[in-house]
Amino acid sequence: VQWKRKSEMYLMEQAPKLKYTIVHPGGLLNEPGGERELVVGVDDSMAGTDSRTVPREDVAQVMLEALRYPAKYGDRSFDLRAKEPSDGTATSDFENLLDSLKDKNCDYALGATM
Repeated sequence: VQWKRKSEMYLMEQAPKLKYTIVHPGGLLNEPGGERELVVGVDDSMAGTDSRTVPREDVAQVMLEALRYPAKYGDRSFDLRAKEPSDGTATSDFENLLDSLKDKNCDYALGATM
């Protein structure tokens, strides 16, 4: 985890030369995407679901949407999970998915041992 965090910090240090989007997905599921409500948060604190998983297809979709909406997803670091298919409505508004985070990003100072 330490080296993963260091590589993410390196990417962030390259801004504004390089736009980045860092997604920390929950446990990856081999299930169809587009059927669940996605929940975003920072630092493992995600209100709205006890689920700690997300379909791989949904992670891929979020990454594609980051390319579509660079003003919304650029220079962002966040956690991603998905509710159960029967709990909530499938996410379709990817442009505003991160609005609930306001300007928050993951805190890379937490547990710093580097």
